[in-house]
Amino acid sequence: MPLVPRPWSSDSDDFDDYDAFRPANLPEPGRFLDGHAVLTGREHAAFHRLTREQFEERTVYDVTFGYNLARLNLDTRHPDAGYRYAVDADEPSVLRAEFTPTTEFCPQSDTLATASFRAWNAEAVGPSHEFDLVRVRVAPMHEASDRINGRLAELEASYRNAGSVPDDEGDVRTTGADGVGTDRPSTPF
Repeated sequence: MPLVPRPWSSDSDDFDDYDAFRPANLPEPGRFLDGHAVLTGREHAAFHRLTREQFEERTVYDVTFGYNLARLNLDTRHPDAGYRYAVDADEPSVLRAEFTPTTEFCPQSDTLATASFRAWNAEAVGPSHEFDLVRVRVAPMHEASDRINGRLAELEASYRNAGSVPDDEGDVRTTGADGVGTDRPSTPF
């Protein structure tokens, strides 16, 4: 049986450590975070460690790379990809999270951003964060960011109205090559 490294270990020179904050290996905060208190240093690292645990518990994995999505922030081969976080200037109990995918056409962006929203905002099954809501958006560099962010805004509004993450797996749909929505859900749970 082959040895499989823990998804959160820094087992090569290609990954930073979860306790490190290296801005050169992270995406620049985008317009969704403009005017808000962007987490840096220990605050960023602390929330990202908690993110690793929540993504592990909820199986938010990037299937292209075969690891927990939180590890993308540590992957030095993709220094402009991953999550950046900011405390909302108007609602300090809200955290904003902006996901920058590795490419402008990443086919998993919708699925990963939606799964992230669900993981951060679902009832705690493991370590929990201090925020009432984590808002998620995809960086505008992605070709479908307007469509994806519209769906995320709908999911967020549903969450705010219901007080819980909707459990309907069909609330987010994938788009086929012809641009028409398919009947397959794009989220893992």
